[in-house]
Amino acid sequence: MDASPLLTDLYQLAMLEAYLDRGESEPAVFELFVRKLPPRRSFLMAAGLEQALDFLETLRLSADELAWLAQTGRFNARLIDYLAEFRFTGDVQAMPEGTVFFPNEPILRVTAPLPQAQLVESRLLNLLHFQTLIASKAARMVLAARGRTLVDFGMRRAHGAEAGLLAARASYLAGFAGTATVLADKQFGIPTFGTMAHSYVQVHDDECEAFENFARARPQNLTLLIDTYDTEAAARKVVTLAPRLAADGIAIRAVRIDSGDIAALSRSVRRILDAGGLREVTIFASGGLDEGSIDAMLDAGAPVDGFGVGTSLTTSSDVPALDCAYKLQEYAGRARRKRSAGKATWPGRKQVWRMRGADGRISGDTIGLEREATPGEPLLVPVVQAGRRTGPAPGLSEIRERAARGLASLPDGLRARDADGSYPVRVSDGLVALAAEVDRRTAGREAVL
Repeated sequence: MDASPLLTDLYQLAMLEAYLDRGESEPAVFELFVRKLPPRRSFLMAAGLEQALDFLETLRLSADELAWLAQTGRFNARLIDYLAEFRFTGDVQAMPEGTVFFPNEPILRVTAPLPQAQLVESRLLNLLHFQTLIASKAARMVLAARGRTLVDFGMRRAHGAEAGLLAARASYLAGFAGTATVLADKQFGIPTFGTMAHSYVQVHDDECEAFENFARARPQNLTLLIDTYDTEAAARKVVTLAPRLAADGIAIRAVRIDSGDIAALSRSVRRILDAGGLREVTIFASGGLDEGSIDAMLDAGAPVDGFGVGTSLTTSSDVPALDCAYKLQEYAGRARRKRSAGKATWPGRKQVWRMRGADGRISGDTIGLEREATPGEPLLVPVVQAGRRTGPAPGLSEIRERAARGLASLPDGLRARDADGSYPVRVSDGLVALAAEVDRRTAGREAVL
């Protein structure tokens, strides 16, 4: 997504100035990870890598931005000159989008000269955190829907335009069928879905007339909204109208219920439609839904064929943020770690290896040093070398297939809405030993000081 490089934290520029003043520009390794699973999450799904890589490839400061920075008087000429020539020249390894992952597992690693690796932190977190948050929420809804159609209806409640657009992308890669957001079709090729609003019905004096006028104006993939007044009465009007439309080659594909006791209404509407010979007309539900209400509705046997989900998806309303971090793990060839209480990190360049059982389900991960020989499938792969992508970006269809495989590979204990999140993630012996070595080294320095 296009955004100014000044969309960053002030301390990034302050640290760059200090690094440059002392010539601290040796290779640095930073890793991005989530510290812990939030409540009601048993796994997470990586997303946002494509936008993150676009950011790294195109990061440039314009003449206007450089002039503004200079005239603030906050920064010296060395920093301004450095930023004027800035290009990201580092390497990136990452989990492909759609990969299921767990706490403390790096989903992205940046290796670059220290000032470069530092400057990109804020926007990388901004992009990867948000789409990972939404994809993880959407994945829960995909599991709850049990194969029913899911559509993103959330742009109007999203926290800003970019959030609405990227939520459409993140939910689609996680398994949603599409979105109501038109720009997501133009930008990403995501299928768009739309019905009508209650206002369209209200401007007509007669509900049946509203249905017919809309049908003749928009005959393709026709869905009629039937809960403006009396839902059951509207369903009967649909039955009455259907033959007249059919005579002109117009088929009613679905009816939408957006309020009330949707489970109960869906049953009565289904009976009315079936009795009227409209068994092929599907029922689509929307209105304040989340994975819990979808799961409960289907458990109760509600004959709903698809769901439109808005606010709870694009705001991830039950868990609006992940404890996501981007931390230094190595500088100038020496492993580094943070030891803050509750926020300690594992040092060094790491890899995540994944094991699977005989049934193909994932059975356990190991976080270890990149150089260790560890059984399992390595999850971090090279995506940027010397500032250039290692290959063409995967299409959304490929990412969706990876996400679907990931969800299918989850053990039963992780698939339930209220799963406890107990999945084994082991830390390798080599990584434990390196952490102890770093602690001894830093403890010795502290004693001297």
